[in-house]
Amino acid sequence: MCGIAGIFDTQGRRPIDAPTLNRMTDSMVHRGPDGRGVHLEPGLGLGHRRLSIIDLAGGAQPMHDQQMGTVVA
Repeated sequence: MCGIAGIFDTQGRRPIDAPTLNRMTDSMVHRGPDGRGVHLEPGLGLGHRRLSIIDLAGGAQPMHDQQMGTVVA
């Protein structure tokens, strides 16, 4: 089972503390030991852990949809 974590600044767009988000994401290693990623922007930080069950070779995140030109996480 995969896992996600996030930090959201409800007061504005202050920088997110990357070490805190990394600790949150790393604390879920049991939920997904096969992949890890974080996304930071002003006021928002997201982290995920991936457990590879299907699409072992091509399922790394973020996944890009060439037709729509978007990122699917």
